[in-house]
Amino acid sequence: MEINLKQTLNTLIGQWENEVVEFKQAGNDYHTDKIGRYFSALSNEANLRDIEKSWLIFGINDKSKTVVGTDFRKDKERLQSFKMQISENSEPSVTMRNIFELETEKGRVVLFEIPPAPQGLPIAWKGHYYARSGESLTHLGIDKQDEIRNQSKNSDWSVKVIPEATIEHLDETAIKEARKAFTKKYSNRFDSTEIESWSDITFLNRAKICIDDKITRTAILLLGKSESAHFLNPYPAQITWKLEGEEKAYQHFGPPFFLNTTSIYQKIRNFQVRILPYNTLLPIEVSKYDQKIVLEAMHNCIAHQDYKRNGRIIVAEYNDKLTFENEGYFFEGKPEDYFFGEKTPRKYRNPFLAQAMAELNMIDTMGYGIHEIHKGQAKRYFPLPDYEFPDTNSVKMILYGKIVDHLYSKLLIERTDLSLSDIISLDKIQKKRIIDDEIIKNLRKAGLVEGRKPNIHISGKIAKITNKKAEYIKTKAQDDDYYAKLIFDYLTNFKSASREDINNLLWNKLSDLLDDNQKDSKIANLLTKLRRNDKIKNDGSRSTPKWIIAERNEK
Repeated sequence: MEINLKQTLNTLIGQWENEVVEFKQAGNDYHTDKIGRYFSALSNEANLRDIEKSWLIFGINDKSKTVVGTDFRKDKERLQSFKMQISENSEPSVTMRNIFELETEKGRVVLFEIPPAPQGLPIAWKGHYYARSGESLTHLGIDKQDEIRNQSKNSDWSVKVIPEATIEHLDETAIKEARKAFTKKYSNRFDSTEIESWSDITFLNRAKICIDDKITRTAILLLGKSESAHFLNPYPAQITWKLEGEEKAYQHFGPPFFLNTTSIYQKIRNFQVRILPYNTLLPIEVSKYDQKIVLEAMHNCIAHQDYKRNGRIIVAEYNDKLTFENEGYFFEGKPEDYFFGEKTPRKYRNPFLAQAMAELNMIDTMGYGIHEIHKGQAKRYFPLPDYEFPDTNSVKMILYGKIVDHLYSKLLIERTDLSLSDIISLDKIQKKRIIDDEIIKNLRKAGLVEGRKPNIHISGKIAKITNKKAEYIKTKAQDDDYYAKLIFDYLTNFKSASREDINNLLWNKLSDLLDDNQKDSKIANLLTKLRRNDKIKNDGSRSTPKWIIAERNEK
C-alpha cells in the first residue's frame, strides 16, 4: 500500500519524539554507527510496544520542530545501499524496511522506516543492544532483553530445553550436514576453516539450535537421532508420507527432519511431463515435481506446525498432486498476502525453530517461501498451488503435478513477459474460479483470454503485440528472475558493472508504474538478493561498488 509521506511526516512531527520516533537534522552526513545504534533501539522499542514500525527522520531541527532539509546521501545509490550496511551489522540480520525521500518547500527529508524486532529476538548493533529512554539513546537493559526473549519462551514450544538430553542424542551425520549448510550460508562472514574448528556444541550454539550447550526441542526435531524422539513425548515428532489411489502405501518419518525431508522427497514418484509449445514438433520436458519446491513446502510445514496439538505433518501423494497438511491455523495473515513476496511476517508460531531453520538455509524468515513456490511452479508452466483449511486449526497446501489446461502452459512458454499477477489470474481462469471484471478486461486487452462470462477461457492464439498491447506490457512488472538474468548476462559479457551500468541496463525495463525512487529501490533490492544468494559480489567499495560474478558461478 502506497504511503502518503507528507501526511506521515506531519503526523509524526505533531506527536513529536517518543521512544519509537527520532528526528535529526543530519546535514551533509551522519555516522553509520550512530544510525545503527538508533536502528537497534527503535526496532527494540517497537517490539516492546507491539507496534508495526518505528521511524528515524533526517532533515528536522529537533529544537524548533521544523523542516530544515538534509543533504545526507543525496546520491540514491548510496542512500539505498544503507540497507545492506544495516543488514550486515545487525544481529539477527534485519534491515530498514524502506528508505523514503520527501522533497518539501523547506528542503529534503529522509525517512527511515524501521521494522520491530522479531518476537523473542532483540536486535543488536555490532554486538550491543540499544533502547530509548525518553529522547535519549541508551543500552537495552537486562530486564527489557528478558522481556523480549520471554516472548518466545512463554509461548514458543520449540525453545524449551530438555534437561535429560545430551549431544549424544543427536545424529552425527545430521550435525555434519547442518554444519555444511551453515558454512554455505555464512561464507561471506566466516572463513570455512573457522567454522570447522568449532566443536559440535559450539556450532549448535552459534547456529541457534542449542542454548548455552543445552539441547532444545528444536535440536531434537532437526538433528536428533530417530530413537531420541521420545524426549518430545507426548508431542509426536513425525511426518507421514502416504500414497493414495489404486496403490496405497505409507511410511512414518521422525527426526532428524533436516535429513528426512529429502528421504520423503525420494519416496515421491517423479517423472517427466511433456508439453508441446505452439508451432513446433519438439516437446518441452518438465519434471512432475521440483525438489526445491517440495522441500520448501515440507520445511514450511515443520516451521509452522502447532506441535502442542499432538498431530502429525502429512504429505499425501495422489496421481496428479501432492498435499502438505500441518496442524495450526495460518499464523499471520492469509496465504495470498505472501504471493508477491512483499509481506514480512511479524510473528512466528515457533520463532526459535524458525530462526534455527533459517540458519541452516531450510527456510527464510522474510515470508518469501510461498512467493518462491509460486514462481517455481510458473517457471515450470504448471498450475499454481492452492490452499485449503480443512478445519479452523489446520492448513493444507495443494501442489499440482499435472497440467490442468494445456493453453495455460503453452501461453507461459510463449509469453515470458507475463507478470506473476497475470499468471495468478490466468491460473484462476483455468481452474474456473471467480475473477474480477477489471482483471478480465486487462487480460482480454492483452490478448490472453477470450469468451464471455461465465465462459472466460485462455486464448488459443498468440496475438502479435499491437501498440496498445505494448503500452499495457510496459506497465507490467517482470519477475525478479528476469531482471537477475539480465544482470548476470551483462556481467558474463562485460566482467564487471558499476551501479550506473546496472541502472542503465534495467531502468527502462522496469514497470512504468514505478517512480524513480521505487525503481532505484527495486534495483538495490535485486543486487542485494543476488549477493546474498552468492550469485554476484561487490569487488569495489560500498560507495563505489564494482559488481562481478561470484567465483562459484563463474564456470
